[in-house]
Amino acid sequence: MSSTELPGARALNAAAAPKVATVRVADGEKLRSVALPGLTLTVRSRPPARTGLPPALYVHGLGGSSLNWSALMAELKDTVDGEALDLPGFGDSPPPDDGNYSVTGHARSVIRFLDAGDRGPVHLLGNSLGGAVCTRVAAVRPDLVRSLTLVSPALPELRVQRSAVPTGLLALPGVAGVFTRMTRGWSPEQRTRGVLALCYGDPSRVTDEALRHAIEEMERRMSLPYFWDVMTRSARGIVDAYTLGGQHGLWRQAERVLAPTLLVYGRKDQLVSYRMARKAAAAFRDSRLLTLPEAGHVAMMEYPETVAKAFRELLDDCGRS
Repeated sequence: MSSTELPGARALNAAAAPKVATVRVADGEKLRSVALPGLTLTVRSRPPARTGLPPALYVHGLGGSSLNWSALMAELKDTVDGEALDLPGFGDSPPPDDGNYSVTGHARSVIRFLDAGDRGPVHLLGNSLGGAVCTRVAAVRPDLVRSLTLVSPALPELRVQRSAVPTGLLALPGVAGVFTRMTRGWSPEQRTRGVLALCYGDPSRVTDEALRHAIEEMERRMSLPYFWDVMTRSARGIVDAYTLGGQHGLWRQAERVLAPTLLVYGRKDQLVSYRMARKAAAAFRDSRLLTLPEAGHVAMMEYPETVAKAFRELLDDCGRS
């Protein structure tokens, strides 16, 4: 698989990665740290409404964290026993010792977590980069996946939307440094509003409280010494995954997925084109497609009730196992 190592760059040791500020934990949620050789992961969970519910794992996208799933986790607490992962270097998880932020590297982290916890097979849900990661996990380890739900998955596009170009440019050497210098004067609120405008179909749906929490999280992330390094390497990992062909190509791996799959696309998505929905529906052999006319890139945050309803219908089709 391709590597996202930067020439001359040295991976930050997980033990040396400082905890800059406290991560927000919503009411009813818990955070725990899972230590694996060379890898430490923060896991967000919400106690299920009752015992015996099937396990689920949520995987966020580029620049996101397990917080992105809080609303959907709350909606589904009576349906699954859910956990949301902070991928290495994101959220409250420190960078991995090997500095590997490729899609394959992230997928390996998810697989190691599932194997270590012995919770599989799980209902696996991913957004954006997390969607690509979950596709790879489901293809190479079908024994770990009961069902697959992908919200705007970052699968290769021949014609990338113009609004998504700046994110892809992060993969180029030196661009992150230039962007940092250009935006040095931006406040955390300006940065946060810019992200919301890019990710939400209608940013006005974000409540004042949610905006305040998002600004606080932006401040926390920007103070991390490895923030831009992780963003750059993960963006390069997505670009590398787009160029892979043969059996390692993401579309080829999508065709190998055996698990029943729910695909969720927003018509106002500025990062993953809505036109890819039909291609995805054709690629995954047992797929259902949910399209949301007003949603952007993070439908599970914008319309958690609608996504939860579609997920329950998927489980009904699977016999609620």
